[in-house]
Amino acid sequence: MTMSKNLRSLFRVGELDEARQFIKGSPLVSITGATTLTEDLHAGRTMVLSSATGATVTLPTPTGSGNVYRFVVGTTVTSNDYGIDAAVATQLFKGNALVAQDAANTVVGFEAGAADHLFNMNGTTTGGILGDVVEFQDISATHWQVKAVLSATGTEATPFAT
Repeated sequence: MTMSKNLRSLFRVGELDEARQFIKGSPLVSITGATTLTEDLHAGRTMVLSSATGATVTLPTPTGSGNVYRFVVGTTVTSNDYGIDAAVATQLFKGNALVAQDAANTVVGFEAGAADHLFNMNGTTTGGILGDVVEFQDISATHWQVKAVLSATGTEATPFAT
């Protein structure tokens, strides 16, 4: 039995999040390099992307749990990128990214494509700038729902990829 199932049996509704917070510690997790997320350690927490040289994060396998994994850019990426990837290519992203361009005061929306399972922020055209936010919610055994609000310093481009 996983920690989450054990916690569900011990706590009433509403107390589970408080118990997870106590067990896990801070609601913030600093990401400075390659990281594979787990439900028990990362669900419901905010991952702060904190490396100017980027980092690759692998999401856990989706199960339809409804768990949310939130990412905030705490350090603008200046080389490589921040990549948030599904564990395998058949775990697909569904949702949208809004990308604001700094000079022209425009916002461009991008929808995840049919086979997209990668999300890349490069620090210029696809986000990855201090304050950017992206959220992944586990909505089924094969899909992640994605919401992103990003900034760009050049011509906006989609952060979604196959």
